[in-house]
Amino acid sequence: MQLHEVQPNKGARKSRIRRGRGDASGYGSFSGRGCKGQNARSGGGVKAGFEGGQTPLWKRMPKLKGFKNPNRVPFLAVNLLKIEKLYSDGETVNEMTLLEKGIISSTKSPIKILSSGELTKKLTFENVAFSAKSKEKVEKSGSTIIGDDSK
Repeated sequence: MQLHEVQPNKGARKSRIRRGRGDASGYGSFSGRGCKGQNARSGGGVKAGFEGGQTPLWKRMPKLKGFKNPNRVPFLAVNLLKIEKLYSDGETVNEMTLLEKGIISSTKSPIKILSSGELTKKLTFENVAFSAKSKEKVEKSGSTIIGDDSK
């Protein structure tokens, strides 16, 4: 077999439809465009979503106020109640230990400690954010905070 003998498989290549080449072709007279009207003309047709002059659906929908901040950072919320329940005295609270104990399901988002519940144990918090009240409670319990990410 030579390079000039290579051919595509039978049926792999389909010839294009030649419109307007007589009625016998199946695409003669109106060339598959139907009879008259906007869509039968050259350059005719309507834009997507056009409803014949009626107010289109996308304009009839209610408009929402405000805006969504594209730079918003969603935090994973963890309550002091869960930390009190699952951690023992002297342990470290960080992304990995929270994941191991099943408090959070992924480490993709930053973690924020919220003030629901009380903290009586002395723990070490690493690289987690705090709400103002939770930070007070943590400091009151005698726990240490390393690398506070509070925003």
